[in-house]
Amino acid sequence: MISRILMTTCALALTAGTAYADYTLHVIHINDLHSRIEPINRFDSTCNAEDNAAGECFGGIARVITKINELREELAGENVIVLDAGDQYQGSLMYTTYKGDVEAEFAELIGFDAMAVGNHEFDDGDEGLRKLTDNVSFPIISGNIDVSSSNILAGQVENHVVLEVGGQKIGIVSALAVDTVETSSPSDAVIFTDEAESLGADVATLEAEGIDKIIALTHVGVNRDKMIAENVAGLDAVVGGHSHTLFSNTEEGAMAYPTMVGDVPVVQAYAYSKYIGHLVLEFDDAGNVTSASGDTILLDASVAEDEAAVARVAELAGPIEEMKNRVVADTAEPIEGDRSVCRAMECPMGNLVADAMLDRVKDQGVQIAIQNGGGLRASIDAGEVTMGEVLTVLPFQNTLSTFEVTGEAIVAALENGVSQIEEGAGRFPQVAGMTFAVDAAAEPGSRISDVMVGGEPIDLAATYGVVSNNYVRNGGDGYVMFEGAANAYDFGPDLADVTAEYIAANAPYTPYTDGRITMK
Repeated sequence: MISRILMTTCALALTAGTAYADYTLHVIHINDLHSRIEPINRFDSTCNAEDNAAGECFGGIARVITKINELREELAGENVIVLDAGDQYQGSLMYTTYKGDVEAEFAELIGFDAMAVGNHEFDDGDEGLRKLTDNVSFPIISGNIDVSSSNILAGQVENHVVLEVGGQKIGIVSALAVDTVETSSPSDAVIFTDEAESLGADVATLEAEGIDKIIALTHVGVNRDKMIAENVAGLDAVVGGHSHTLFSNTEEGAMAYPTMVGDVPVVQAYAYSKYIGHLVLEFDDAGNVTSASGDTILLDASVAEDEAAVARVAELAGPIEEMKNRVVADTAEPIEGDRSVCRAMECPMGNLVADAMLDRVKDQGVQIAIQNGGGLRASIDAGEVTMGEVLTVLPFQNTLSTFEVTGEAIVAALENGVSQIEEGAGRFPQVAGMTFAVDAAAEPGSRISDVMVGGEPIDLAATYGVVSNNYVRNGGDGYVMFEGAANAYDFGPDLADVTAEYIAANAPYTPYTDGRITMK
């Protein structure tokens, strides 16, 4: 596609055609906002007003706006671009209620210079992404998706963009994870090609135009980003998203910011509006990066919330309260979800949630569902079921996570899950698609027996498809055996939405236990 030439409002216009050595570019970036329009708590879910007032919350779009505006002010007269690496959509009731309108409104207010397409931009099909492209004035790019055959998206997504900043041309290329066809809902008219091959072709196009400063703005995940940095010649930096990876030079366990892959810096800024990244690139006169520095910036309570944004968010939150009162289904009997039950044995709420999870991904070859009992926070009364009640049971905005592990890892997971029954720990495993027995009197690590999957004894050497929530898949509640799982995807739909839809599809729902967990 023909590159678009844009002027950033923060750039200092210099005389074109003159050579400038030691050109410095400031790249401000976010990724994977996931509709965290309101502030978040330490669990990355929506923070209540009392905790926010007490200074215990992070992020939210009002803090994002404040910090980006502050950085633009501080860097006035310097060369600045502001980028978003995708996944504005999905993850809070703001998205469930407004289906992208809110994210588009605030993205336009921020005024990104370019945004990558994220996989969740397709969660409501091609129409969902079209709503975003229709309501922002900046370019939305992704070079490895061909939308020309889509009557909805044709002409809406560009391969790449060229930004003119301080008299220099900066090429921005982009790619989206090719497994988006499995993790979201693009139409068959959207054709994906290999990320690295596509990026290489777009870099070559830009270089043929004489552009020697090129940044990849990707939504493919950190491992793929590192591969791209190593194998795609001509890239000066990779600014990524999708894997929600924390890069930081101060926080323990984070990747270094930037992480150098050869001579190419790779960065990301976690997710959920909690951080903003600030990458500083210095180029020589030949367009080579001579220095890469910077860090992520934590948006804690020390960052003031933009007052106009706070007022607008409050206005938008009104109908969400109405949503909480919306009746989504009904149940014939109370659904027991008390912690004293669900953290110690098979419980009706555990069966409901695990069944809902497995039903949602049954067409993906997944055989087993595991839900930590501590993720179930309430019971539901008989009769009408409101969305608010479902959200009270599942308040953490956990997302569905699918992955593959061996039978040996599954048994290890079950042992972990029952290792602290006597303490009422939240790791107790509620399951679907399998059965097992527990001897709580045995030593931890030797309590599980009679594990069956689909009615057959588990094969320790075989590989099984599993669905859980993203907290468990990433090692929460001691499930460390899942951290290195194969083909892991942690960013499916919200577990509360999945459960509400399952209850509705089976209304009036009758809660039950069926002996899938036997306590010896």
